[in-house]
Amino acid sequence: MEKRTLGTSTVKITPILMGTWQAGKRMWVGIEDADSIKTIRAAYENGITTIDTAEVYGDGHSEQIVAQALSDVRDRVEYATKVFVRHLKYQQVIEACERSLKNLNTDYIDLYQIHWPSGAFNSEIVPIEETMSALNHLKEQGKIHAIGVSNFSREQLAEAAQYGRIDSLQPAYSLFWRNVETDTMPYCVENNISILAYSPLSQGLLTGKFAAGHQSPPEDNRAKNRLFQGENFERAQQALDKLRPIAKKYNCSLAQLALAWLIAQPQTNAIAGARYPQQAQDNAKAGEIKLSPEDISQIDNIGRIVTDHFDNTGIMWEW
Repeated sequence: MEKRTLGTSTVKITPILMGTWQAGKRMWVGIEDADSIKTIRAAYENGITTIDTAEVYGDGHSEQIVAQALSDVRDRVEYATKVFVRHLKYQQVIEACERSLKNLNTDYIDLYQIHWPSGAFNSEIVPIEETMSALNHLKEQGKIHAIGVSNFSREQLAEAAQYGRIDSLQPAYSLFWRNVETDTMPYCVENNISILAYSPLSQGLLTGKFAAGHQSPPEDNRAKNRLFQGENFERAQQALDKLRPIAKKYNCSLAQLALAWLIAQPQTNAIAGARYPQQAQDNAKAGEIKLSPEDISQIDNIGRIVTDHFDNTGIMWEW
């Protein structure tokens, strides 16, 4: 898979990244460590060399699983992890990074990201200047190679950029969830900031595996996902029916079509999670699909069956 430059940094990433929220187990059901390790390894063996994780995914468990899967090929992969919103004071950032380095069994992190802006989840407000100061220090030490932010608005991104180079933004972005296009994407294009889209398959909705009438169990985080509720879910089913003939044309799955569409958007790369090796292998194949401009436009219009009914504010989950 041909790599892309992350922002203006020295880091190269694959347009499809392996997402490992599920490997942390918390807020997911039926996850086994052995499966997670095999799946991360399968992603690597099929060309996905960039792995996204976070300290909050199972309190470091996801990071540890990534290390178990890939430590022997560390020089051929890129680790992206995140500091949580409750650790944004200067010393907390330094300590969080050290924990992540230990969990990942490495002496450097390719991309270190602020997971949520200060104040999210009723957290203490920490000036972005303080957080960025710690991140800049870690970068100067060589412990991190690039700085990114996640779930930031355009205004928050621009403010952070006043205090250091931001090379990536990680928003929720998929064919069915597109507020980034009107908020932060223009800023990212103008300033050469890579977009790393999480939930690029809308937590599996874009795979077509959730049939009409599906109800997620309460312990599954999908139960609080706005796309899985009421009329939103029904509109998604209508859109999927219109996408199926296009997927058939490219001899690919709905999921692969959705990923191919996403990485064809400006500055955009897709973080795709997977529970099992075959899913990781299928995600990797999406990086090889070249959609025609006409089909990109048609897919865009189909997605709006769902997105035109959102106000383009808020987050995907009603937590």
